Amino acid sequence: MIEEQLILVNEQDTPIGSMPKLLAHQQGCLHRAFSIFIFNRKNELLIQQRAFHKYHSAGQWANSCCSHPRPQEDTHDAALRRLAEELGFSTSLTHVGEFIYKADVNGGLIEHEYDHLFVGYYDDQVIPNPEEVGATRWVSLETLAQEISAYPEKFTPWFKKIWEKYPLLHFSS
Repeated sequence: MIEEQLILVNEQDTPIGSMPKLLAHQQGCLHRAFSIFIFNRKNELLIQQRAFHKYHSAGQWANSCCSHPRPQEDTHDAALRRLAEELGFSTSLTHVGEFIYKADVNGGLIEHEYDHLFVGYYDDQVIPNPEEVGATRWVSLETLAQEISAYPEKFTPWFKKIWEKYPLLHFSS
């Protein structure tokens, strides 16, 4: 099986090459990524617990879906692809921002991402892929704020950074 390749970028999100996923995380190389936030009609956010066998941030809670586009793949198209692959549904997504972050994700691995943020709305059945997702749940933003404050270790570093940088109230309807 060929290891997934990540798009290496500079601080303006211009591609400068590609690298195997694990190596990019071992070396902390800046690469393109996306994070998706799905809300329902009750203005609750769908969050996912990362599968417990993931090589980093296993078992931690994160935004609805996040991943990396493949080389030559449009970031919006990649977000739609991964939403279907991880959560078993499709919905329209709107690009709402982007930022760069760097975070230690344990085991000598570093996430250093140029992260594109997308928001969508969905009210039907979620069918998580057990290879990617340990659990999902809909949560109010108020409850989520309390949980992140009380138990920060239960959430991925990138989710906490997005939460701080972009108040999720601005993402919702």
